[in-house]
Amino acid sequence: MTTQLPDDFKCPISLEIMSDPVILSSGHTFDRASIQRWLDSGHRTCPITKLPLPEHPPLIPNHALRSLISNYTLLSPRKSQPNQTQSPSEKPQAQTLIANLTSPSSPMNSKLDSLSQLTRLTKLDHALRRQLTESGAVSAVLNCVNSPESVLQEKALSLLLNISLDDDNKVGLVAEGAIGRVVAVLRAGSSDSRAIGCTILTSLAVVEVNKATIGSYPNAIQALVALLNYGKGREVKEAATALYAICSFPDNRRRAVECGAVPILVRVGSMGLERAVEVLSVLVKCKEGREEMGRIGGCLRVLVKVIKNGSQRGVQCGLFTLNILCCYSEEFCGKAMREGILEVCLGLVEGENEKIRRNASSLVQTLTGCRLME
Repeated sequence: MTTQLPDDFKCPISLEIMSDPVILSSGHTFDRASIQRWLDSGHRTCPITKLPLPEHPPLIPNHALRSLISNYTLLSPRKSQPNQTQSPSEKPQAQTLIANLTSPSSPMNSKLDSLSQLTRLTKLDHALRRQLTESGAVSAVLNCVNSPESVLQEKALSLLLNISLDDDNKVGLVAEGAIGRVVAVLRAGSSDSRAIGCTILTSLAVVEVNKATIGSYPNAIQALVALLNYGKGREVKEAATALYAICSFPDNRRRAVECGAVPILVRVGSMGLERAVEVLSVLVKCKEGREEMGRIGGCLRVLVKVIKNGSQRGVQCGLFTLNILCCYSEEFCGKAMREGILEVCLGLVEGENEKIRRNASSLVQTLTGCRLME
């Protein structure tokens, strides 16, 4: 698999495809296991920039990249003899495919074949992805995304996702109207198209300016929240991932809350989607999100459940969210105490995970202060 996926998916240290990408304070992304070994060896500089790091540098999960790797694997079946770059014979072939795709007179079967082959060729070829954008082919791809034919739409979305992998393309795709086409797919496309559409928004949101643009686009966040509510399986997970990426921009948190995201996240979180708690950990940072979580009776139960039984990432998010809620509400703090969360936190303070220990310790202080005030 390592030779089939773009170099952007490889850890700079291990040169293997990342399974748990995290962002270092230097801004560079590494696989968690690799950078942790680097830090455990006593290094306190970024392996790439060589700039100094704090004593306990935070490792921020790169959910957008992890989701892209996961979905790219699903969309890219394994080949027995993968090629790293275009062979000389493939270069004129690519030009022919682009011509077929952009020609108004090309029949649908020809466009389908062109989309399929270009998707295959652009999996690894950065130069071809750039060629597609420079040749004006993106508008033709977007027209296919707008097609009522679901097969044509899905293939165009897969190619659009490949093109979006390059940071240099992300702003340009937004400028050409990609967000509007993708939002239309989220509202009326097939299940597979909607899932890919969510992943494209996640990819575009890697660039900070795009987060604001996506959030302010009419019905974009509303469409993601609707998928959380009515979608199936992969759609729900990808919609939550896209919301997590987009809502790191502060204004989008309020928009998501206004679209009714909080009760839906609590519901899907109670059904076992841990990513929902991660999104709650972002929305809790805004006043509207905290107030809404305080009004929903099941929110505390979901947080406590994840703190007791979730993954390390889920536990961190659950502790962080609960701590913020307890800091702002003595009533919520009292409810958490009655759920026995203080005892759970005291146990977590003795654990091996530094972030969990730190978050658990903060929550213990909040809960203890709350109890002293009673």
